[in-house]
Amino acid sequence: MSSGACVGNQVAEPDAVSHADGEERADPPGRKPGKRRSLWKEVPILLGVALVLALLVKTFLVQAFSIPSESMEKTLQRGDRVLVDKLSPLFGSQPSRGEVVVFHDPDNWLAGEPTPRPNVVQTVLSSVGLMPSVGERDLIKRVIAVGGDTVQCQGAGPVKVNGKPLREPYVFAGNTPCSLDDHGGQFTVTVPRDKIWVMGDHRQRSADSRYHQNDKNHGFVPVDNVIGRAIVVAWPVTRWDTLPVPDTFG
Repeated sequence: MSSGACVGNQVAEPDAVSHADGEERADPPGRKPGKRRSLWKEVPILLGVALVLALLVKTFLVQAFSIPSESMEKTLQRGDRVLVDKLSPLFGSQPSRGEVVVFHDPDNWLAGEPTPRPNVVQTVLSSVGLMPSVGERDLIKRVIAVGGDTVQCQGAGPVKVNGKPLREPYVFAGNTPCSLDDHGGQFTVTVPRDKIWVMGDHRQRSADSRYHQNDKNHGFVPVDNVIGRAIVVAWPVTRWDTLPVPDTFG
């Protein structure tokens, strides 16, 4: 006796399905119809994938950094968020003159500066790249000279690289390119191989290479300390802008 229900002269087979060949075949005994995964199960998976992707982006592609001081005005203001290209250094690209770069503290340059105390949420979001890095001892300056260059400041300036004066429209209004002081503002140095010489755009408010010539690197920043080049101001939106190399370095 058929287990199907009779309708007129036809018998409806249980769980019959149509196949590409036009035939209808019943599902194997014991097979349950497919069930869609619960939304509550999908959300954690999607969040996990998003976090992994964000971590990979932060580690190998770009990372956001927050500007902590006025040392790079007028180019960058305190509180700006910049995106830093971390991919190029992985392929051997070295910093070039005129670039704005983020780098690890070479030798206690930030001594005496307050250390940020992020909360747990900030720390987690920062670690996966969903917000600017917090609690890291990093600096941001402009590359003025690279390995083999001779850089010089005499009087109020201009700064000279390999004897050629720089035209620096990015220097903060009211500042002179060189500082008239005896604590680093006047100098002539030759940059060693695999090092860079950096200066802030707010010349009279930037404790940069000029003022660390007595440290273990003599004020130079090792290329290995460079995290990457700042390529764009991403936040606030009213300050969105790119950070190209100025023409004077061409």
